Amino acid sequence: MISTKVLGVAFSLCLLFSLATALLTPKHDTEIALKLKAATAIPIDAPGDAELVSSEKKPRIGVLLLNLGGPETGDDVEEFLFNLFADPDIIRLPKPLTPLQDFIAYIISKRRAPKSRAAYESIGGGSPILKYSNAQKELLCKELKERFGLDVKSYIGMRYWHPFTEEALDQIRKDDVNALVILPLYPQFSISTSGSSLRILQEQFAKNAQYYGPNKMVHTVVPSWYDRPGYVAAMADLINKELDSFTPEELAEAGDADCARHVLFSAHGVPASYIEAGDPYQRQIRECVDKISAALPGPSEGVQVHLSYQSRVGPIEWLRPYTDDVLPQLGQQGVKNLVVVPISFVSEHIETLEEIDIEYRELALESGIENWRRCPALNTDKTFISDMADMVVEALSQPSQTVTEACIANNCGDVEEFDQRLGFTGVQGVGAEADLRAAGRLRDKERINGRVAIFGLLATILIELTSGQSLTDLLGISPN
Repeated sequence: MISTKVLGVAFSLCLLFSLATALLTPKHDTEIALKLKAATAIPIDAPGDAELVSSEKKPRIGVLLLNLGGPETGDDVEEFLFNLFADPDIIRLPKPLTPLQDFIAYIISKRRAPKSRAAYESIGGGSPILKYSNAQKELLCKELKERFGLDVKSYIGMRYWHPFTEEALDQIRKDDVNALVILPLYPQFSISTSGSSLRILQEQFAKNAQYYGPNKMVHTVVPSWYDRPGYVAAMADLINKELDSFTPEELAEAGDADCARHVLFSAHGVPASYIEAGDPYQRQIRECVDKISAALPGPSEGVQVHLSYQSRVGPIEWLRPYTDDVLPQLGQQGVKNLVVVPISFVSEHIETLEEIDIEYRELALESGIENWRRCPALNTDKTFISDMADMVVEALSQPSQTVTEACIANNCGDVEEFDQRLGFTGVQGVGAEADLRAAGRLRDKERINGRVAIFGLLATILIELTSGQSLTDLLGISPN
């Protein structure tokens, strides 16, 4: 029988050896161990998976940044709009009408192209979203190398314009990446943004399992990150700079002496039916605004916070209140000093540079809001880039979440139908039948709401086609 004393000595020696190993392990070995976390954290079922996590096979990490995309020139606008409106996650048709998806997208893109092209011309002729996304990608790799010693390849996958997600996947395959972190550049999850991009990945992974299956490449998704302290701090810093920019003379002009400065968070809207169907976007936006607001001066310090939604399209109900309704209301209340914050955007593009900076600024001035400030998007903000690097490292060192799991967890729905269409039982081997049935029920509810919306949309298209005028012009309510 081994005495308790001997066991104690043995345990102490083991502990000392472990501590010494941890302290003396070369940095290179620590990096490799960290990289392997992405693989070893994922359950291994297939026999070939053992080779992937073997220490003999060097992990090759990639980071895929997902974003919306945007036309680079005026000539790209119509095709970009077609890609946008042909996405069933943007315009969701009842099943009997799904064959009309491309036709409806064609009509809408044709009708909207001239106005959209003029909007892009007003900001230089094209969208800067790819420029900023590439800069974010390069700075992220640099940060991962300098702070964590990680050699990581990063990629941009755009949903509606080049480089498309499929193009990014082709390059990922050519680079033989075997551990992939998928990071949507949308802080808050929505079916229409992150969800739509993840669906493309889901389809490509299922169709091309020989390249992207778990025995070839493991992956993990960061589906949303609106509540991260680093992101919140970066946003609060940018807003506070704008709040501090008001001069004493401007503060003295305030119609509300107790609250001289106002902050309007303007988030991209989504159809209200999405929220009713389980989309977490509105809840995450509200939680995000609350967290950022907590890092700003409050009403006792003369700052009042508001939230609204922008960029609605068509005759259906979107999230309220609308930004173009809130601005006149603030003007009527005597607000003179306003900071507008694009809360759901991490880089400048058409919705910030044209819709906010031109359209909403003009509306604000007409409404009596004299001192206008617009908080810049995060773009290449150092705190933001640093937090992105932390996100990647944390994703590598934590249990993975697959694309399918992220879709199910955020109520994207129809995963079961997707599996049946491709002949799979659970995309990527994920079952979760109860979750899939719940997602299906949510989608059924959304379709009921969607029938009314689509009827209104089709009626609007028919009226505009037969009359040659927009519905707003016919009703005499055109803003122009």
